Amino acid sequence: MKALKLLIHSNIYISLAAVALTLATQIQLDMELQWHPYLFLIFFATLFEYNLHRLITILTNRDALKSEKHSWVSGNLNLFYLLMLFSVLGFLFSVFNAKLRVLLTLAPIAGLTLFYSTPISKGVKGLFRLRQIPFLKIFLIAFVWSSVTILLPVMYSDIHYNAWHIILMITERFLFIFAITIPFDIRDMEVDRFSGLQTIPLQIGVEKSLFVGGTSLVVFWVVSTIHYMVMGQVFLVFAYSLTFAVTLVCLLNRKIQKYPLYHYAVLDGTMLLLGLLVIGFHYLDIII
Repeated sequence: MKALKLLIHSNIYISLAAVALTLATQIQLDMELQWHPYLFLIFFATLFEYNLHRLITILTNRDALKSEKHSWVSGNLNLFYLLMLFSVLGFLFSVFNAKLRVLLTLAPIAGLTLFYSTPISKGVKGLFRLRQIPFLKIFLIAFVWSSVTILLPVMYSDIHYNAWHIILMITERFLFIFAITIPFDIRDMEVDRFSGLQTIPLQIGVEKSLFVGGTSLVVFWVVSTIHYMVMGQVFLVFAYSLTFAVTLVCLLNRKIQKYPLYHYAVLDGTMLLLGLLVIGFHYLDIII
């Protein structure tokens, strides 16, 4: 449990989930599964962004230290600073070794991600961040995760892929990330209400929000099933179907929702699960 908490609180866990999704993209694109330099880029970029977001949150809102994940920083300050340095150096190394067209494509997305956490200006009501735009938070998170984990392998490849194949892949991943982000907004309802943020749960309530998340997950499963049946990648249908079933249970089951690490271990873990299942069924398909 201590090892799991360390991985979660250090944001290494969610960074590994980003890598797993990107590896899954390689398989979905019929690439040879390989450890490519862009995997370092996405790992360190995720690690840097999430730790930067936490640092800014703590500096601008001392009440954030009341949560277990943020309070971990105060108890492990030297390790946190080491992680920040590690993520910055790793990110810069990855950027310097990246292709120019990749950097140009990802620059606008990186900008959105940075300004989501970083204050843009100081107005009458104080510091302004992109996340304060009504309902933007969940859509921005889903867009960034889905586009980056799919476009990185595409940009590094010299193969011209079918545009609809890429669009469907991004759509499927967007729907999946959107669904598992809903409970995070439900958890943050009181904080968001106090901060004046407008989110889906604050607008329509908890039960309807869970229904929206469940619906998004069902659409994700239907679209992906049709997509990969048509593409002849039946093993992906199995991987996506199993991910759908597990995630739907995690999303709606009240007992699982009470688990102390529900959001960071279980929900974030479904991204890791999706990546690992795609990889696992891929190798199983080769063997059979």
